[in-house]
Amino acid sequence: MFSNVIQHLVSIGYAVYGLDLREHGRSSGQQGHINAWVEFREDLGAFLKLIEAQESDCPRFLLGRSLGSLIVLDYALRFPEAIAGVIAIAPPLGRIGVSPVKLALGCILSRILPRFTLNLRFDHTAISRHPESLETLVQDSLLHSKSSARLATEFLATVSWIQSHHSDLRSPLLILHGGADQIALPEGSRDFFQQIVFPEKDYREYPKGHHALHNDLNYQENLNDLEDWLAKHQTVRSIVQIQ
Repeated sequence: MFSNVIQHLVSIGYAVYGLDLREHGRSSGQQGHINAWVEFREDLGAFLKLIEAQESDCPRFLLGRSLGSLIVLDYALRFPEAIAGVIAIAPPLGRIGVSPVKLALGCILSRILPRFTLNLRFDHTAISRHPESLETLVQDSLLHSKSSARLATEFLATVSWIQSHHSDLRSPLLILHGGADQIALPEGSRDFFQQIVFPEKDYREYPKGHHALHNDLNYQENLNDLEDWLAKHQTVRSIVQIQ
């Protein structure tokens, strides 16, 4: 999923650390379920401590895509002193490509059946325009579009919290978003970016880009933009990646 990003950054001297989200990837437990958003936050905090023990002199940047971008934005707003900057790829801060009926159902069931599984069923063609990358993603058994009712409500609550705390940002920020993203529509990123008062912020939108920018046809362009932004914000190279 992030192989292009990892290979590119490692090739130019960055240390890249990846973390499977709780109940995603190879993590154990019910797919797509958390009890509370704080679990994501605590997992990331513990992961950063492990990295600090190995890379104590390096600035640490957080990078996340989609759900991961909300996790890194939430963390950056709460603990700006812990990181050197944050990169949010396709953050779902506005309309998303999920049926409002399913979201409403998740909110209703969250209190009584928090583990009830919702299959969000994203249109695969909305992920990437690159045929080979899309085929690889579709066949990846570690990827899924499942969400528990509780995760759905925690997701919505976190989006609302991030939007209402835009003025608290104190870390350099880069947002990358595809202009044709139908999974996390770019209007939310634009609005959030415009509201931020912290001066060290950058926004890049790729007119025809889909949701998985680093697996899309123009992946080299956004990798170059990522490299240029990182070069402007540090001298010693280290990056944390959140999936």
